[in-house]
Amino acid sequence: MAHYIHLNPLRAGLVTADRLADFRWSSLHRFPQKKRPGVLDPATVLHGSGSLPDRPAGWRRYVAYLGALAEESPAERERLFGDLSLGWCLGSKEFKAGLRKDLLQRGADLERAILLGADPEAWRKEREARWEEKLQRAAKSLRIRLDRLPPAKSALAKVQLAAVMKMATAAGNAWLA
Repeated sequence: MAHYIHLNPLRAGLVTADRLADFRWSSLHRFPQKKRPGVLDPATVLHGSGSLPDRPAGWRRYVAYLGALAEESPAERERLFGDLSLGWCLGSKEFKAGLRKDLLQRGADLERAILLGADPEAWRKEREARWEEKLQRAAKSLRIRLDRLPPAKSALAKVQLAAVMKMATAAGNAWLA
């Protein structure tokens, strides 16, 4: 949510991406300050951006992240995210280490994840396979037979499954439909 709010001055055409942190009517310019208001909790912003550190370098990376989010050209956005992540994911060294540990704990091979990330089609297929597995587990848990779903989009069983999938995955409406 903070990302969306911090990007509002840019979307409104009041500042450019490189001047976003200077916009004085936004809380973003106050976050990097040592004496920021107590209501501004940096963890809420930095954690959602890859657990960046609450230091000047972390805030510079956060502002660069916002610039990448706001970029409209897919090729340029991809380049900016590549520059930010410097490898296989975006975030601090600690965040990357935790993610690597989590991937290994789940039995994932990090090199496989890197290769999948380099091939968008392979990554899409892998992601959709995981969504399908979660959908099957959710249906079983809710005692819903997928082969007997009613045709109406608003059917209770469909709404229940969609709610579970939206909470547990990044599956979009098109895939869910």
